[in-house]
Amino acid sequence: MFGKKKTKPQIDQEQLELIQNAQRRVKQKKRLYIHFVIFLIGAIFLILANTVLGIGKDFQIMGIDWFVFAIFAWLFLFVYHVFNVFVTNKFMGKDWEKKQLDTLVAKQQERIDQMKERFIKEETLKAQSQAYSQAQAVAEVKKTEITIIAAAGENDAIGKDNKLIWHLKDDLIRFKELTSGHHLIMGRKTFESFPKPLPNRTHIVITNQENYDVPEGVLTANSLEAAIALCKDDPQPFIIGGGEIYRQGMQFADKIELTRVHESFEADTFFPKIDPTIWVEANNVLHEKNEDHEYAFSFLTYVKR
Repeated sequence: MFGKKKTKPQIDQEQLELIQNAQRRVKQKKRLYIHFVIFLIGAIFLILANTVLGIGKDFQIMGIDWFVFAIFAWLFLFVYHVFNVFVTNKFMGKDWEKKQLDTLVAKQQERIDQMKERFIKEETLKAQSQAYSQAQAVAEVKKTEITIIAAAGENDAIGKDNKLIWHLKDDLIRFKELTSGHHLIMGRKTFESFPKPLPNRTHIVITNQENYDVPEGVLTANSLEAAIALCKDDPQPFIIGGGEIYRQGMQFADKIELTRVHESFEADTFFPKIDPTIWVEANNVLHEKNEDHEYAFSFLTYVKR
């Protein structure tokens, strides 16, 4: 009652299959031996039935007693049974079926792998072709001058809660003068911060949203590269924000028109650092603080080295 609990020996799947196969072979041979004994008894009975009991004594087939044909027919069935046990089941049994199935599965898997490989190659070539087309489009635009235009505080702050932190009259006038008649590339949030599209400018909104609803005349793109490709006929498209679009745009831009507001601000969006090894300051115009401008600021122009 309180003895140790007996544990059953664990048999793995391979051992179990070997045991089951051995048991199946034993049963096959056992049935064969029983068949052999029955065949011997049956053959003796047929002989006695004909010779001793006289059953069908006068019945012959092609001059041969009928029981001889019966014994040979039975012998044929017995030989077939022997062949089935020692040849067919041994060499074409479950193991043979499993090997054939494994072979077919392997061939099918090979075909699937080949199809996958072809599909991957086709998709890779397609992606490379699209990338090449976009690169060509960007290269065409690079013949023009891509300009980043922004206003940032001393700590590179550019906005908070999707709004400007300051209102500088001359900065807005300069923005209008520089961008009028050109393409403006911007992120979705920047576009949504406008009450309405700015006049006399083509807006390109970068968004991953499918079927993003925009007013008539406003274009959409799913990447900065795609947006730049839409500006191939513009000699000077402008990238106008927000922070992430500015960061991505640094590698494509030829010029930066920056209004540097001489004050630090609390913000949630920032302009990327300008690397002096890549950009050189070409112009600097200071505007002092006055009644129309709450902060002093400078108009800075950077060009790529």
